[in-house]
Amino acid sequence: MKQKIEELILQAVETLKTEGILGMEIIPNISIERTRDPQHGDFASNLALMLAKPAKANPRELAIKIIAALPQHEAVMKVELAGPGFINFFINPNSQYQIVSQIHDQGREFGLSIIGAGKKVQVEFVSANPTGPLHVGHGRGAAYGSAVADLLKAVGFEVHREYYVNDAGRQMDILATSVWLRYLEECGELVHFPSNGYRGDYVREIARDIHKNTNNDYRRPIELVLENIPPDEPQGGDKDTHIDALINRAKTLLGLPLYDDFFQIGLNSILDDIKVDLKEFGVDYQQWFSERDLMNDGSVEKALERLRLGGHLYQQDGATWFASSKLGDEKDRVVIRENGQYTYFASDIAYHMNKLDRGFDLVIDIWGADHHGYVPRVRAAIQALGADESKLKVLLVQFAVLYRGEERVQMSTRSGEFVTLRQLRSEVGKDAARFFYVMRRSEQHMDFDLKLATSKSNENPVFYVQYAYARVCSVLRQLDEKGLERNQLQGMENLSKLTEEHEISLLGTLARYPEVIERAALQYEPHQLVLYLRDLAHEFHTYYNAHQFLVEDVCIRDARLNLVCAVRQVLANGLGLLNINTPESM
Repeated sequence: MKQKIEELILQAVETLKTEGILGMEIIPNISIERTRDPQHGDFASNLALMLAKPAKANPRELAIKIIAALPQHEAVMKVELAGPGFINFFINPNSQYQIVSQIHDQGREFGLSIIGAGKKVQVEFVSANPTGPLHVGHGRGAAYGSAVADLLKAVGFEVHREYYVNDAGRQMDILATSVWLRYLEECGELVHFPSNGYRGDYVREIARDIHKNTNNDYRRPIELVLENIPPDEPQGGDKDTHIDALINRAKTLLGLPLYDDFFQIGLNSILDDIKVDLKEFGVDYQQWFSERDLMNDGSVEKALERLRLGGHLYQQDGATWFASSKLGDEKDRVVIRENGQYTYFASDIAYHMNKLDRGFDLVIDIWGADHHGYVPRVRAAIQALGADESKLKVLLVQFAVLYRGEERVQMSTRSGEFVTLRQLRSEVGKDAARFFYVMRRSEQHMDFDLKLATSKSNENPVFYVQYAYARVCSVLRQLDEKGLERNQLQGMENLSKLTEEHEISLLGTLARYPEVIERAALQYEPHQLVLYLRDLAHEFHTYYNAHQFLVEDVCIRDARLNLVCAVRQVLANGLGLLNINTPESM
């Protein structure tokens, strides 16, 4: 209906241009919203207010002329002027029934659009360091990123989903060294494990597998390992200096080829686990992009050279700095350390250059909220590279906080104290996890209530929505059990008999679905779809509790069955976009 009103307004604008009331150069940006108060109609437009200045006209007088130029249409019962120039549209009640036949005709396609057709979007999300299993904090980014990507695809964008694998740098060296030290323990060496090492059981498991396959081939005496190593923090030293010395010692004693074996085995083991985890969580990617590839193919050097030629790099204290403070960052950033090694930021600059060079119209980075300070420096880098900064959209996601009863679960990948995403799925299921993760705005704090997520009650929102779908299926089973048949055509011909308040409300809610999908996609807010599905489920449950569907009057019965089947289809479409199942019985 919004589209139809837009068409009518465009025709009115063209008429006013022909009459010389509006200039031919005016291109209207038509905004149509549903009214909050039914007394003000069903839809409203502020077009006259928007065109008043370029048309050099009083907005109220211009609105009157727009209304006069509107073509007649059977779906529009009347149009009224309101306030300083708002145009309110009252829809013919009979036209609202058309939504039921439209849903039946379009099926799974109902709600989809082509507003983003011809535009390529890259969505990068999760991208957790492959130094440990995904935990419940990563799960929110996974569910949110997946939903954003699917919504963008639903409105016509060509979407490329990508995971950036941070498989280079110090954290991976800490992982490799942690695995080697645990391996030495398997060999019988008495190791004082570093306070800054990765302590999770998964590190022991990787080390155990390596020892099982290689025996003591990589064993080195612990005395050699610790010789002249600076003390760790518990001994009064610095934990970072201690672990860095252990990394260098591991490389020296093993030699780079053997050390790289530990590096690669640790990386592959954890990355493979992450891939399986995300796949089972309903998250797929077109590409897993390796940071090491950027290092190896010269992309980092190329990106920094572009910055150097643009006059954005300088030398200070033996390091190479990016003058990002001149481009909106709070301070300048090191890109090459004193020891000649690239910083993580240097490879991130190269990665974003690579993204933009691939020709995406929009690049969406979905990061944890703790990365908010990273945004200005990335934007500065894009400007310095000579790229269009507007092509970058950074969306921040607050980590979810898990509670068991009243006790908050503390999580740390380094210490190994965390609840994995796999454990969460096992406890509450994929559907509940994904639904709960996207119930709120991504930047809002979230407490994950395990007890609520596993309950089979109306207080559990995902159960409530799925139960609405299952109830429609139950109605159709009852129809078969009673030996009755549904005449869909007869139901369509008698939709006007649906005059109950609950039925009229349901029709209006069903008609809103395409608008919700478009708005949720363009605003990157899947929670809007969740809220809509909860509203639709609530209206259906209320209708179900107030009225019988399998009544004696076959015309009303078929009309009601067509209505509730339309509800079922929209629930299926919406839950499908969130990658949540639609059980037929619960």
